Amino acid sequence: MAEFLGKTVEEAIENGLKALGITRESAEVEVLEEPVKGFLGIGAKPAKVKVEAKKSDGERAICFLNGLFDLMDVNAKCNLSQEEEKVIIDVITDNSSAIIGYRGEVLDAIQNLAGAVANIGRDDYRRVVVDCEGYREKREETLKSLAQKLAAKAVRTGRKVTLEPMNPYERRILHSALSDSTEVKTASEGKEPNRYVVIIPNNLKPFDKDRRYDDRRGGKGGFKGGRRDDKRGFKDSAPRQPRPKTSGWGTFLGNSLKDGE
Repeated sequence: MAEFLGKTVEEAIENGLKALGITRESAEVEVLEEPVKGFLGIGAKPAKVKVEAKKSDGERAICFLNGLFDLMDVNAKCNLSQEEEKVIIDVITDNSSAIIGYRGEVLDAIQNLAGAVANIGRDDYRRVVVDCEGYREKREETLKSLAQKLAAKAVRTGRKVTLEPMNPYERRILHSALSDSTEVKTASEGKEPNRYVVIIPNNLKPFDKDRRYDDRRGGKGGFKGGRRDDKRGFKDSAPRQPRPKTSGWGTFLGNSLKDGE
């Protein structure tokens, strides 16, 4: 911590700026002690300030992450590999499982926090990417390969294929991977954080286009006009829709807690 003294606060700041060779606009200043005149010079104290160069968005995020890793009791260090259109931070550690987590959930949380810190005081949002051991690139390649396999399955069966819930970044990868396809189209359905991608083949079978519940049996236990006939207190105007079934492929995506995957 660089501390500087002066008869006044302004003088102390000027002493700091000259010593560091920076301008006031590019400096962060904190007043530690106001000057005290004393009585007849007795007990007088100079002003004390802390002056340091302003950190960039990426440097500010790295300082935050270093403190976060200490709290997590994880031995890791950060490298600022890019700070132009977006900030890219690479995390180097001997315990990647603790940083990446199951399907990258911990890494995504760390990235969100780093992005919030890097964008403090900014009018326009700057994207921050936190990676560990090339996980992001490996995950992207896995998702692209998966998209092609499930698209082929959708075309072969003539049915929609629903994937597991994913974050917006990973859903964009899937949409982009199949954007040029002439056999399928994609859509995002559901609400965050359980929003998911659906792959829809152009040869979708008629029975899969509109699977409405229509029980005309009546009688006890049946539905009439969407109203339950028994006396167990169900008064919904329509039957509850089941949660969409996933493709089953999701359990193999980017599980960093398993060696060799």
